[in-house]
Amino acid sequence: MGNSLTKRNIGRLVLLCIGLLSFSAFSIARSPSTTVNIVNNSSREIRNVYVSPLAVDDWSGNQLGNATIGAGQSLEVNVSCDQQQMKVIGEDADGCFVSIAITCGASSTWTITNEATRDCGGN
Repeated sequence: MGNSLTKRNIGRLVLLCIGLLSFSAFSIARSPSTTVNIVNNSSREIRNVYVSPLAVDDWSGNQLGNATIGAGQSLEVNVSCDQQQMKVIGEDADGCFVSIAITCGASSTWTITNEATRDCGGN
């Protein structure tokens, strides 16, 4: 009787260890995310927001979906990170871009103003 109780306890311990290892692997595999509060203090509407790793131009889809960020409005965007830092790009109604680098894992606030340097593709 004592022998079967010991085997049962060892079996439970093995199952517990497997469960903990599986949970740890899942937690490590998940990309961290960061919340960016985009504050539009410019006179232009922000129509699209994209993210990319800092050193490459590998852009995500539009993070706003069908939403826009009007002049004087703000919106929080949850960014999934696969690097320590990411670029966040806002595109206005003229097709011009403004950007910021953010640190992943910490919430950020990005305030866009009329003084922000816009990249309009040479226009």
